[in-house]
Amino acid sequence: MCGIIGILGKADAAPLLVDGLKRLEYRGYDSAGIATLVNGRIDRRRAEGKLDNLAAALDKEPLAGTTGIGHTRWATHGVPSEANAHPHATDRVAIVHNGIIENYQDLRDGLAGKGVTYASETDTEVVAHLVSDFLAQGLTPQEAVSKTLPMLEGAFGFVMVFAGHHDLMIGARRGSPLAIGYGEGEMYFGSDALALAPLTRRICYLEEGDWAVISRDKAAVFDTQSNPVERRVVETAVSGAMIGKGNYRHFMQKEIHEQPAVIGDTLHTVLNPATQTITLPDLPFDWVSVPKITIGACGTASYAGMVAKYWFESLARLPTEVDIGSELRYRETPLPEGGLALFISQSGETMDTLEALRYAKQQGQSILSIVNVPESTIARSSDAVIQTKAGPEIGVASTKAFTTQLTVLACLAIAAAKARRHLSRQREAELASALAEVPGRAAEVLNHDDYIREIAQTVAEARDVFFMGRGSAYPIAMEGALKLKEISYIHAEGYAAGEMKHGPIALIEENVPVVMIAPSGPLFEKTASNVQEMVSRGGRVIFLSDAAGIQKMSRMAKPFASIELPKVDPFVAPILYTIPVQLLAYHTAVWKGTDVDQPRNLAKAVTVE
Repeated sequence: MCGIIGILGKADAAPLLVDGLKRLEYRGYDSAGIATLVNGRIDRRRAEGKLDNLAAALDKEPLAGTTGIGHTRWATHGVPSEANAHPHATDRVAIVHNGIIENYQDLRDGLAGKGVTYASETDTEVVAHLVSDFLAQGLTPQEAVSKTLPMLEGAFGFVMVFAGHHDLMIGARRGSPLAIGYGEGEMYFGSDALALAPLTRRICYLEEGDWAVISRDKAAVFDTQSNPVERRVVETAVSGAMIGKGNYRHFMQKEIHEQPAVIGDTLHTVLNPATQTITLPDLPFDWVSVPKITIGACGTASYAGMVAKYWFESLARLPTEVDIGSELRYRETPLPEGGLALFISQSGETMDTLEALRYAKQQGQSILSIVNVPESTIARSSDAVIQTKAGPEIGVASTKAFTTQLTVLACLAIAAAKARRHLSRQREAELASALAEVPGRAAEVLNHDDYIREIAQTVAEARDVFFMGRGSAYPIAMEGALKLKEISYIHAEGYAAGEMKHGPIALIEENVPVVMIAPSGPLFEKTASNVQEMVSRGGRVIFLSDAAGIQKMSRMAKPFASIELPKVDPFVAPILYTIPVQLLAYHTAVWKGTDVDQPRNLAKAVTVE
């Protein structure tokens, strides 16, 4: 997750920008940069690596100007480098960006005949050139941005400054958070209030699809149709945990809504949308010679591993076993020579997972870990590490860590299938394209928040809730049940839908909620027949599918509620279908009045047995 700050101030902006970026460094530290307006023109300083490198560059070449933008970044397209660092600029506009522009290649191709040259490998630079093209046609900055926004597909948050306009800054958000800060004769943009804490306590959080034009004494906010709208200005604490929540009631709610951005950030590290390929770091094993993958994880991370089992076996034809960390450790499973042991953990400190890792290492396995904390014990104990880019996750019930784990695992499965020659170039491109669409589709799913809140009121009254799915939707059913148990304290179970007649159907009676996860695909018809059986026994079926699935279902039985999700490739459906079950658990817990962020008896990282 990249960090953004913008300042329309009275004093030199550069030191204030760097100070703001320090508070956002947890969002990324592969490169950083700032741009200011100096005598009407755009000037920049950028550096690869942590902020100290940028500070050193500014010591050598100070940057004047009271108008400026700054950015700290995870590596996106290409390696971390000064050329790929933000801000990206033309002679007319500079931009900092958090997110992913899905259709940037089409936009780039559209500008090809206009003599545009590119200095980086990023999708962001294309937006700068697009806006510049409109400016060259005589449009004002506001008109140029208004024309550009409808052309962009994906999830993003960005801020722009314009040459010759010292009292103007424009920002926009779609799937990535962005806030306006109000000062005395000064105005600001920030990824969140933490970036702006020393500068102002008066914050306006842009809503999904909003964009804003600010000067030093006012702000104008527009919706997706560019109609003027009013957004509430709130006063925040200067420090403390509440800053991190923004305008959300709970950290869990905030972290659910951050998923379009962090999934995009994670994809940026391994997916090249220009070539539609997956590029992983060098790994100390050969996929071709791996006889078996053994996955170890605990809790939510174990369900990510279960989804990965479907992916590795179906795509790469690679036998995969998934075990809970404690079970893997204590049953002393025999592991094959040359095998790969894959461990998944948000904190990288989970004791059972760590001990399972140590056991696998003793058995001569190559150790690959997927963690959110690169300095963690699990990461340091591994032969190779792929980091999820979820950023800090404060809510005890994991949300964005899970979907970024799934994102990395999907990319690993594609890479393994390609290396083992079980994936055609055409199918690789299709899967890469499907993954690139996920952040934008995730933002669409979040638009169902209010409807899911209504459904949750009924769920909150239940004693038992069942979640069901087939294939890769089965682990998502178990994850949905876990989320509900964790934070609402309602008994919930996740089942493979094909197992319904082998026992669980005995528990279905009048008004028992059943969440059925049923994306369109080869298993849909069988899942739909399960829905019929549930409805006929009085079960309140909450049906999750795409438009085609919902239409088919309407001809067979009438669910209690249907939540329409975007149509996506079945391969990426588990990532997308996770979000509504998270929202359902969250809103159910809120209706019940439980402690959402710190549920009883639970801790964020389980570092003891």
